[in-house]
Amino acid sequence: MDPEVSLLLHCAHWKGLRKCQVQVELSERYNRQTDPALEEHIEKLWKERLAKEPWIFNGAKFRLHSFSLACHKNSEAEDTYNKNYKEDVVECNTKQGVTFSAIDDCVGNRATALASKESRWQEECVLTLRLGLTNYKDYLGTNWSGQAEELCRRGEMEFDDALSLLAQPLGVGAILCTVDEQIVFIRRSQRVAEAGGLLDIPGGHPEPKAVCENLGLKICEEKISLVMLGPVAVVTELFSSVCAEIRDEINIPLNFLGEPLLIGIALNHTSAGRPSAEFYISCSLTSDQVKRLYLKGGAEANESTDIIFVSKKTVLQLDQTSNLWPELCPSAKGAVLLYQTVKPDTNGD
Repeated sequence: MDPEVSLLLHCAHWKGLRKCQVQVELSERYNRQTDPALEEHIEKLWKERLAKEPWIFNGAKFRLHSFSLACHKNSEAEDTYNKNYKEDVVECNTKQGVTFSAIDDCVGNRATALASKESRWQEECVLTLRLGLTNYKDYLGTNWSGQAEELCRRGEMEFDDALSLLAQPLGVGAILCTVDEQIVFIRRSQRVAEAGGLLDIPGGHPEPKAVCENLGLKICEEKISLVMLGPVAVVTELFSSVCAEIRDEINIPLNFLGEPLLIGIALNHTSAGRPSAEFYISCSLTSDQVKRLYLKGGAEANESTDIIFVSKKTVLQLDQTSNLWPELCPSAKGAVLLYQTVKPDTNGD
């Protein structure tokens, strides 16, 4: 496994989860822990960054605290697999004989959630994401700071949770497959904050502000609170935001995109294990048609400098020995690993 990434959750048994199979639980309990000294450090780093890049702004983000995966059959009682980042090994055997297991060390090694292939209740699985609020400033001052390791040690000692002091903003990304079975990558601009010049997938973040706007609320980023956000509206934003990123970065109209399937959650260890929900999305256009749209320029065309197509067959075989692998940024690596594991567009194993 590449040390830059690991898999926190994969949905291989179900070939991905649809929107109706995902829900969220919102609570201030899932916000980042802090203290005055840490806040002062974050503010200092933010001012330094603003001085260099005055165009950045402190947007609100969702913070992934933990998740649960509940499965049931008919009217029988649910057995729930609860997984948060600080657990080492968790196993739960359901009455249907299905085992879920997860292994994670908070800031390091591989983590997976597996289900036995004998069970046949795909529609009965519900993933619950436990979300708080964070922001871009806190991300720069914790996950992306030089003190991330120390903050993890402090979190473990003070809160029994190595990630409690980190922002952990939840990102989204998409494995986008054209009708001629080409996977879409873009080369990141050298001006973006992270992984400049590397190949990435379309992606970004679900935005609390967008949820507020969809609910008819006009409010500045700094005043957004969880009580303003409805769980259903947040799930809708989670799934719609990844399509919006494809529209804005690749310039593909939404009506050419299929239903997003959540294939799992990957962790980026170059930013202290920042989580990203990765999706598979089919596109009814050919790669040539997609390229023509991209070259016309979308709303976020400045974030990339080129578009690259890699065959589905090649992507399924990519690994650390491939010449293309070092060109991928961590978020793209995580999405590729999930795609290879889940295989949402194939019938076989």
